[in-house]
Amino acid sequence: MRIVRDPQTAEDLAQETYLRARKAVESGRVEHLEGFLHQTARNLALDHLRRRRTREAAEVEGLDETFLAAVSADIPSIEQALIERQTFGAFQTALATLPKRAQTVLVLSRIEEWTNARIADHLGISERTVFNDLKLAMAHCRDALARLDGK
Repeated sequence: MRIVRDPQTAEDLAQETYLRARKAVESGRVEHLEGFLHQTARNLALDHLRRRRTREAAEVEGLDETFLAAVSADIPSIEQALIERQTFGAFQTALATLPKRAQTVLVLSRIEEWTNARIADHLGISERTVFNDLKLAMAHCRDALARLDGK
């Protein structure tokens, strides 16, 4: 409360301090709980003040509602959403036309973030085969997306 000078903000920061302390205690990283609580609450309060100062410096007073309504939202437009859906559909189609092993290699490598060695061990193939399957799958998907873009 002494740092932020606002009861509501102090209450929110106290709640956040509790949540962080609980998480830290459960993971076994806290040796001195009182010191941890004090430092966490202080850091959160100072971070809040920094963010508030930055926000106040960027905000402009006296803006009317029509100006604010004209500011674009942070969400994709309908056109962008349709383009992304079409692109994803083309990617799914391209992926479905690959041999099963190449599909598996691509998913394990790019989605699951497995190493080539782990994929090779899992599938019982060489790392070179994993590399070649991945190269084939990436090129196939890239070509399918390029055709979609008309390139």
